[in-house]
Amino acid sequence: MFTFPRIRVGNPIHHESLTVFPLFAETNGQVDYLLSDEAIQAGSVTVQEVSEGGSVPDLLVENSGEIRVLFLEGEELVGAKQNRILNTSVLIPARSKIKIPVSCVERGRWAYKSRHFGSGGRHSPSKLRHAMKSSVSESALSGTGHRSNQGKVWEEVDKQQATLGVSSMTGAMEDTFVAHQQQIDEVALQLVYPEGAVGLAVAIGDKVVAVDLFDKAATCQKVWRRLLSGFILDAVEPTSATGEVTQPAVEETLAALRSSSWEQVQTVGDGEEYRVKSDDRTQASALGFGDSLVHGSLLTGA
Repeated sequence: MFTFPRIRVGNPIHHESLTVFPLFAETNGQVDYLLSDEAIQAGSVTVQEVSEGGSVPDLLVENSGEIRVLFLEGEELVGAKQNRILNTSVLIPARSKIKIPVSCVERGRWAYKSRHFGSGGRHSPSKLRHAMKSSVSESALSGTGHRSNQGKVWEEVDKQQATLGVSSMTGAMEDTFVAHQQQIDEVALQLVYPEGAVGLAVAIGDKVVAVDLFDKAATCQKVWRRLLSGFILDAVEPTSATGEVTQPAVEETLAALRSSSWEQVQTVGDGEEYRVKSDDRTQASALGFGDSLVHGSLLTGA
């Protein structure tokens, strides 16, 4: 099993109700991979429907390169018959072709916009990720794959659009981001990646909503802005959240995560995957390779 690194919680970065804590750790970082958007842009990876007719919960990834490719839970892929998000983090082996589990975030379209998917450059908001992760963990822990409750995913997309007054012809999560892109960009400028951080814990008001941890600072730096996009969209919503989360509270959350009972589940692609579900609705997963934690994530549903 991977080694859970000892984590130091850095100084918080604030914007109104949103607080970001950079996480620092001595990690192994020995796994060699490209991120999905890098590989798609380079042309070494293609993502497409599994067949001409397509299948909502599955996509086909072909990696023609000589290096693994990492797709992250919650990242958005746009194009083909409808936009999707990743149900779990996946390390695609070099020179391979495999199916990946996804959820639809554009319920009103089922027609080709393009043959291949591109990176949306966005990450799912925390409530959507939690709703998806809850059902995916239940599926994975029961040995039935990485299926999400698609209805719950659509419900979260719809709820956020209603709250933010966004109208979308196809019910696309993408349209919610586009409608608030200026606000997202403005806030992101104030939440600059701190050199050396390998992860982040995010709070809205006095609640920790998510933690993401990677095997190396280079990965965290590359995905920092993309990950923040979903959390910033959460914080754009009208909120009565008050108070602030302290560093000791984040340290308690991480300590609880480290001491949780992790259960290995079947992995999609390379590496080993572990899941944990606590009594307080907290959902966590970890993708390891050897003794490295490639990507660990926690969603509280707060």
